[in-house]
Amino acid sequence: MKELIEGAGIFIYPLGACSLLAAFIIVERLYGLFSGRVCPPGLVKQLSEGEPVEPDDRSALGRVVRFSRRDDVDKSAVKAVARVEVNRLERGLVLLEMVIGAAPLIGLLGTVTGLIQVFANISAETGMPEPQAFVEGVALALTTTVIGLSIAIPSLVANGYLQRRVETYAVQMESLIDLMYGREEEEA
Repeated sequence: MKELIEGAGIFIYPLGACSLLAAFIIVERLYGLFSGRVCPPGLVKQLSEGEPVEPDDRSALGRVVRFSRRDDVDKSAVKAVARVEVNRLERGLVLLEMVIGAAPLIGLLGTVTGLIQVFANISAETGMPEPQAFVEGVALALTTTVIGLSIAIPSLVANGYLQRRVETYAVQMESLIDLMYGREEEEA
């Protein structure tokens, strides 16, 4: 492991920053997208069965329902608030997408830099690279590529999973809003 870090040279710092940022965002969003914090099952059940609901501000759905209880609010305004809540659920995912794009590019930059080191140290007399420079250049080229991809691939998988959860919650909130206002139209 130590050789891998040393082999990446100066590129280990931006790659390390990408890794830490990705890990933080993934853990924070997994916690933030826990169903009890977005669409609590009890509240969903009450809304879907038409039971009286006492909304609170601890969940995204609760904030939407609280807003819908105002006197001067129509369905489109409630849907707008739901879109704002969905936007809040996506917090940090843009940075995760940047890490997904940046980590392999930093690895590629390390690869190119390593190859430049190899070819810049070719001896004019022998036409062969100096062994030490060759080893360091190839190590830089390979390790930065491996580290960049090992950051980007799990981040890509996590981003896909988190985006899907946000979409699922968005659809669930929208259908519950339609259900709430459908009942009100039937009662009127």
